[in-house]
Amino acid sequence: MSTTTTPPPGVSAQDLARLAEHWAERPTLRGWFSTVDHKKIGRRYLVTAGFFFVLAGLSALVMRTQLAKPEAGVVSPQEYNQLFSMHGTAMIFLFATPMLFGFGNFLVPLMIGARDMAFPRLNAFGYWVFLFAGLFMWASLPFGAAPNNGWFAYAPLSEEQHNPGLHMDVYALGLLFLGISTTAASINFIVTALKLRAPGMSLNRVPLFVWAIVATAFMVIFALPALNADNAMLFLDRRFGTHFFDPSAGGNVLLWQHLFWIFGHPDVYIIVMPALGIVSAVLPAFTRRGVVGYPLIVLSIVSISIISFGVWVHHMFATGLPQLSYSFFSAASTIITIPSGIQIFAWLATMLLGRLVLRVPLLYVIGFVVTFVLGGFTGAMFAVTAFDQQVTDSYFVVAHFHYVLIGGAVFPMLAGIYYWLPKITGRMYHERLGRWAFWLVFAGMHVTFFPMHLYGLFGMPRRVYTYRSEPGWDGWNLVSTVGSYLLAVGLLLVLVGVVHALRRGRPAPPDPWEGDSLEWTTASPPEPYNFPVQPRVHSLHPAWDERTADSVGAGATADRILSDGRRTLVTSELDAHPERAVQMPESTLMPLVLAGALLIFFTSMLLAWYPVAAVAALAVVATIAVWLWPPRRPDEELGVAR
Repeated sequence: MSTTTTPPPGVSAQDLARLAEHWAERPTLRGWFSTVDHKKIGRRYLVTAGFFFVLAGLSALVMRTQLAKPEAGVVSPQEYNQLFSMHGTAMIFLFATPMLFGFGNFLVPLMIGARDMAFPRLNAFGYWVFLFAGLFMWASLPFGAAPNNGWFAYAPLSEEQHNPGLHMDVYALGLLFLGISTTAASINFIVTALKLRAPGMSLNRVPLFVWAIVATAFMVIFALPALNADNAMLFLDRRFGTHFFDPSAGGNVLLWQHLFWIFGHPDVYIIVMPALGIVSAVLPAFTRRGVVGYPLIVLSIVSISIISFGVWVHHMFATGLPQLSYSFFSAASTIITIPSGIQIFAWLATMLLGRLVLRVPLLYVIGFVVTFVLGGFTGAMFAVTAFDQQVTDSYFVVAHFHYVLIGGAVFPMLAGIYYWLPKITGRMYHERLGRWAFWLVFAGMHVTFFPMHLYGLFGMPRRVYTYRSEPGWDGWNLVSTVGSYLLAVGLLLVLVGVVHALRRGRPAPPDPWEGDSLEWTTASPPEPYNFPVQPRVHSLHPAWDERTADSVGAGATADRILSDGRRTLVTSELDAHPERAVQMPESTLMPLVLAGALLIFFTSMLLAWYPVAAVAALAVVATIAVWLWPPRRPDEELGVAR
């Protein structure tokens, strides 16, 4: 339930009643499965990605327990390889990007003054595909058939002759299945941000979080085809006898690495970019000023999005490619640190020039800056070819990318959870419990991963399930394992804090932080229609701007209330001039049905039930046809968003 029931100035109770009637969804089981509300879908992304994070984290704890001492026997080599592979695959593909897209689903329409995503049914479809793809992959673990060649799945070790069984078939088909969800979500974000912004929200007034989400969406559109091609070729090699990665038959094992890292290095920024947007969104509320250097940060976001596609070979400095080619990619790997540094200095300047309010979200932002900068230093070291070749496949690499991904993604995510929890749930969190959780997470992260730099430099290889006793390995591995349990306790306290807020937290006001963006002008949690009146934006900080705040109610007219149906306003791409109102689709089971048909198709392909797969493919085509079939009585005056 919303905390706001009184109509704002200029809006009648009848208008609110009509809005509620058109936008509310049935509180039934069918309504739960058929919802297209971006807020409910965003919450589901957050919860589901969090669930997969827990599974991946438990896998990591088992791995660290195995590595606590030399020649331990907690798990077998086969079990370790599956846990290791599912940990990395889940953290990258099933947690990081979906979690950040969950924030985007909930927040982007609210931040730009829209009532929903541009394609609500496509949004629901993307979630169901994500859920089914994740379950498809994790369900293989109890049967001993989970991926077992790392999240990177290097050929030829992933080929059938070297890796029999269903392990890498699950990997290839699971990621192809998941890629449908990621692509659908990216298209939706781009169209939503370009066409559904509130009147007056020109491009130079778009929140930095939205800029980051849109840049990420474009990166996904251009990067994901390389990964999809890789996985399609791997599945064809394994199942139908092609030879894309078989050198003896004219294939090339480095083709896998090139295609994988053409996706893989932009994917680092696909993960980190929305997290950086969260930092830029959180800071104004706790520094009492706008982020310094808004135009430079936008240019930085765009620059990173482009340059990230030109650095993939720095993952391949030990593969024997021509030395001259290394110099170009080494230079690009160094250059990309410049736009990242611009954002760091902008945030530091914002904190130095503002009035700090030290609450839990800001603590995570500060922890992010410290950790991400340390990870950036080691990243710059990897740009040097000679150094990279010395530490390749050592635990130094593991330390680096965990500093970047935990510092650059998980810390901002936790800042975002605490920052937007009142808006998402309508409840306030417990501040002291949140601070305890932060210090345990921060300490646990550094105790776990900093020693890996040391025993990596001492020569310990990564991707091993056990090791012999060596100087500099034994003690530091034990320290890392202790740190991993400390980190787990901190993350458990985060979960306890969220549950405590849901059950016993005090009701949240619409704007508990004095935030600067439009989501803080809505109720906590927002009504199904988000805004009773389409806002008119007059500045970069609309919630701090009296003219924008007044526009939410005062002077409301029928063309801005849009209470006659599920309608939202379409505006121009550059300056957000009003163009027309579009009718948004009702809730439907079609996204769930289509995702279910795809699940049957991919499961049938995995188990070689090809007749069933053919029937499922026909069901997919039929479901799409029904979905896109024009309505019986099309409204000639209103566009229809699907």
